[in-house]
Amino acid sequence: MGWVTWAAIYFTVWWTVLFMVLPFGRKQEGEVQEVGYLPGTPARPMIVKKFMWTTILSAIIVGLAWSSGHFGLIDYRALLRGTP
Repeated sequence: MGWVTWAAIYFTVWWTVLFMVLPFGRKQEGEVQEVGYLPGTPARPMIVKKFMWTTILSAIIVGLAWSSGHFGLIDYRALLRGTP
């Protein structure tokens, strides 16, 4: 597979991991009732920290997938053919 394919895989994995990381560390504010305020809004979203963790975890996942194919741990062509 070429680098464009791996970039697309990384992009997909990054968004999937982001939605798994977003709820971590979420603390909701108290009973604040202001106009335009949503009660489920987190007090401190820490979005930059979550983006960094998402980037690191995605790189690890895609790196493991790439290395397993590159070093022959998993034969992707056999998987596509349906043979064991």
